[in-house]
Amino acid sequence: MTSPNFNNTISSIDALNALDPHKEEIDGKPVPRELLYSKRMTEMLAQFDPSASEVLRIAARAQHIQRWKIPRESYPMDRKGYLLWRTELKKFHGKLTADIMSEQGYPEDEITKVEDLINKRRLKTDPEVQTLEDVICLVFLKYYFDEFIAKHAHEEDKIIEIIEKTWKKMSEKGHEAAMKLAHSEKAMELILRALK
Repeated sequence: MTSPNFNNTISSIDALNALDPHKEEIDGKPVPRELLYSKRMTEMLAQFDPSASEVLRIAARAQHIQRWKIPRESYPMDRKGYLLWRTELKKFHGKLTADIMSEQGYPEDEITKVEDLINKRRLKTDPEVQTLEDVICLVFLKYYFDEFIAKHAHEEDKIIEIIEKTWKKMSEKGHEAAMKLAHSEKAMELILRALK
């Protein structure tokens, strides 16, 4: 059962993500990239945790809300710059989602909870933050990992390091779900090498 303002909140998130100038081709049609990502997050969460709470479902849908507005290139292209960029993005996504929920009349505690989820606060102690992290990793592995492998084809050590870091963020349930995904031969080979 969802509250009446839930559908309006999801529609508002989708409307903002539909403005993404970057497109991905699906069945021959260009689809705004972040709108596609947000729907993939929702689908994966529904599979991974069918009983997910309303706030978790909002956080999953809003995970990358208008991400293109803070481009990676606007920060130094080193590790420190990357971490700064990620921190700013989380704050931006959290604030934007909080504003939408506030307009829809959500109580303050639920708005704060969604901000906490998007900002990954209490990752190892809050089961919902862990579920969101698992879903993020599963969406990456299912939809974006092969593209990542192709982009870094000559840096297999880097790919293996990314898999190791991804695995550390996930729960046992997440690991099981990841191994059941339909990986390409190359992706599976790299995953198995990383897990040795």
